Amino acid sequence: MNWLRRISLGAIAVLVAVSLASAQPTQSITPNFKDADITQIAAAVGAATGKNFIIDPRVRAQVTMLSSTPMSPAAFYQAFLSILQVYGFIAMPAGDVVKILPDVNARQLPSIDLPDHVSATSDEIVTQVIAVKNVSAAQLVPILRPMIPQYGHLAAYPASNILIISDRASNVNRMMRIIRRIDQVGSGDVEIVPLQNASASEVVRVVNSLYQGAAANEGNSIKVVADDRSNSVLISGEESQRLRLRALVAHLDTPLEAGGDTRVRYLHYANAEKIAPKLKEQITGIAQASAGGPGAAGASPVAQAEKNAMVWADPTNNALVITAPPKVMRAIMDIVDKLDIRRPQVLVEAIIAEVDVNKDSELGVNWALFANNNTNVPAGAFVSPVGGSSIVDLAQAAQNRSTLSTQLLTGTTIGIGRIVGAGVNFAAVLRAIRSDTDTNVIATPSAVTMDNQEAELKVAQEVPFVTGQYTNTAASTGGITGGVNPFQTIQREEVGTILKVTPTISPEGSAVMMKISIESSSIGQKPAGAVDLVTNKRTITTTVLIEDGGIVVLGGLIEDNSVRGENRVPGLGNIPILGYLFKTRNATSNKNNLIMFIRPRILRDPQQAAYETDLKYNYMMDQGSKLRNREAIPLLPGTPRAQLPPLPPARAPAAAPAPAPTVPAPAAPAGGTPRGGGTAPPGVAAPNPTASPAPPAQGN
Repeated sequence: MNWLRRISLGAIAVLVAVSLASAQPTQSITPNFKDADITQIAAAVGAATGKNFIIDPRVRAQVTMLSSTPMSPAAFYQAFLSILQVYGFIAMPAGDVVKILPDVNARQLPSIDLPDHVSATSDEIVTQVIAVKNVSAAQLVPILRPMIPQYGHLAAYPASNILIISDRASNVNRMMRIIRRIDQVGSGDVEIVPLQNASASEVVRVVNSLYQGAAANEGNSIKVVADDRSNSVLISGEESQRLRLRALVAHLDTPLEAGGDTRVRYLHYANAEKIAPKLKEQITGIAQASAGGPGAAGASPVAQAEKNAMVWADPTNNALVITAPPKVMRAIMDIVDKLDIRRPQVLVEAIIAEVDVNKDSELGVNWALFANNNTNVPAGAFVSPVGGSSIVDLAQAAQNRSTLSTQLLTGTTIGIGRIVGAGVNFAAVLRAIRSDTDTNVIATPSAVTMDNQEAELKVAQEVPFVTGQYTNTAASTGGITGGVNPFQTIQREEVGTILKVTPTISPEGSAVMMKISIESSSIGQKPAGAVDLVTNKRTITTTVLIEDGGIVVLGGLIEDNSVRGENRVPGLGNIPILGYLFKTRNATSNKNNLIMFIRPRILRDPQQAAYETDLKYNYMMDQGSKLRNREAIPLLPGTPRAQLPPLPPARAPAAAPAPAPTVPAPAAPAGGTPRGGGTAPPGVAAPNPTASPAPPAQGN
């Protein structure tokens, strides 16, 4: 109960001070409270000022207030309002009474305006309506909102451009001072600056690029707009800013030092003759758009100048000569900058691996019984060709010895027989032939081409093929027989390796789409019955998408063909052992394995191109060196073999404007041995830890 006693003593002290001062002409109060209940302080304020208070049950607080100087009742009431603010309460006048409530209800309760009799430093809740004249009231709300407490209220009425503020009088007075400083009339006049030489759009673009971001950071309201119709620049803002911009625009509106509206643009990578027609079409489109269409009348001088613009190519210097107004000139130069870039190259390496195994075998017996008389009628025979020849062919070859060597060249022939002048004769022949053919072909064609540019690599022979023939016999004249005029038509075909490829690098630069056509052909073994040469041809035409440095299989053929044949006499050929005298057999086994691979490598910069060149150059030098060392006793002493000269050191490429974006890639010193040492065989590219290993490219 000590705290109740302290509160009572404090209240009694205030009441005593008030009663003692009532007899004096000027009333003064010296309040001192320590841990007093706020209701007791409200009672003391009511006794000193004569106000009646209604205290909300939620108003609870222990207050300590110490004062060393006397104060008037009005000042005592203001101090009481400050106490309420500190503890989160408000005093809301309502007629003859004052309601003391938590400040969370302040915005829902009626309050008085900020009249002259309310002190600007008071903590009394007031509502003020402020008319904004020069700026937007809605734009001020986000700026002032952080300075209003949670129980306060701030809103804008855009229709009348006014602000409504409800808060304590001291804070409302502060808001009014801030609004008065913001609500000022600016000197944002507009100046029109006509241009004589430069383009208004170009000048505005340069100025806006220069001041972009600076105006927003400094809070400047400067604005620059171009009027293409009058070729003028409109400037609005503060006078000092307008003066500075006017001087800048006047400096930009100066004649060109040379050339006027004509410029010569030298191209580094693009073809001037191919670009010039497209640029003419672009200029025509710009002129028609500026004039309002192909048949628009009353075109402005600017549109007329754009219509008269022209561009032509100088093939000797690979240059463009452009005559156009500044606006069109800028558009054309931007286009040329985007087109005249160093395009990446693509090294395409193909690997054609083929392994063929062909085996043929024939075995058979031919025999004949006949009487050697005038009729030569055979009594019996089994004749079936073995290895392309039968017993009849051998008999004819024996009679004509000039053809004997050509008829008995293949296989093994064993014959037995009896041939006499009279009586029965017989002959028997055993023939056996076996042929094995193994083919191992590894072709590694490669080509370097530009992006979206077709490349063709052709390593082939033109082989003649007879397509037709006939014989023309001349007529006899004067008893002399005419001569024979043979005639043949021959068509030459390319036999070898032909690679056609068109690479397209993806926009992100990590993959390559390629249109590929590969043909690998060779002269094959002439089969029996063929009248001319036979070619083996393998062709693949496809479109694939491959990662940079990756390997993909284009296609292939794996074939295993086995054929067994037999010619025999019905019945007799089925007799065990003796049946071999009445039949011939042949067997054929063909195994073909053909696989084609492809690998692209993007050469984005000169360093990568030099690296790949060094790799192949060093490999050829190494192969030539091995050939020189193989002759222990040279047949032509003193005559050196032809060899590649050492690769000269690479020079730094000349600087070119606006190079194409490149992706960093490992590079090796040009002109020397590639990184990693040694050399690489054809078909195996430079060492790359991210690329898949290539299949072996070395055949037997």
